[in-house]
Amino acid sequence: MTFSSIGADINYRVLPLCLLMLLSVNLHAQQPTQGKPHYKKSYSDKATLTNNDAPADAPVSDNKIKVYQYTQSNGVVVFSDHAPGKEEFRVLLYDCYACKPNSELDWQKMPLFSADYDELINLAAKTHQLDPALIRAVIHAESAFNVFALSRSGAMGLMQLMPDTAKEMGVTNPYRPDQNIDGGSRYLAKMLARFDGDIELACAAYNAGPTTVSQYQGIPPYPETQAYVKRVKILLKRYQKLG
Repeated sequence: MTFSSIGADINYRVLPLCLLMLLSVNLHAQQPTQGKPHYKKSYSDKATLTNNDAPADAPVSDNKIKVYQYTQSNGVVVFSDHAPGKEEFRVLLYDCYACKPNSELDWQKMPLFSADYDELINLAAKTHQLDPALIRAVIHAESAFNVFALSRSGAMGLMQLMPDTAKEMGVTNPYRPDQNIDGGSRYLAKMLARFDGDIELACAAYNAGPTTVSQYQGIPPYPETQAYVKRVKILLKRYQKLG
């Protein structure tokens, strides 16, 4: 399915196009062979690579969520879940927003989502006896408040619920903000209870799984999880200051 920047139908797989939550790669299509275009691909630590920067042989895992971006002859920018025939295009690859160890985002100064889903977050906080600032920090770290976020591992929605977790928490539609926030908060409260209220361990368990945290008797030595926990703590303090 394809949609343009004007009058597009919604597609859950291709709508989340926030540049801060993706690993961008710039790709240049060559002449198609047997109807399929060839393209260059590479990860970028900073921003979108130029055509000259993108090496030809950099591997990209095929199990990542891919969105093809290209510009039509009339100037309309199109985002699609399949490659165009001839146009120059680039592929956008999604990954965990707060899990990239070498992220150059300034977590102390980046804009906060101070009012988004305020009613739903406060309701979930009251229901599950959580600090609403913690729920907001986890949503920010997980998806940057992108309701349609879908990770390469299959985590869905605002609080990035895995299918099994969503089912366990009674979530039937993880892309509905009310269900996602309630289910994610329920699971977060469960992790806090399991680890005696330790926020760091609870967040590590939310990211890497409680069994892993128990096995290592602390935050697992995974760079992604360690970065995630650190950034959730930064965001938590910032959201708490907002009151």
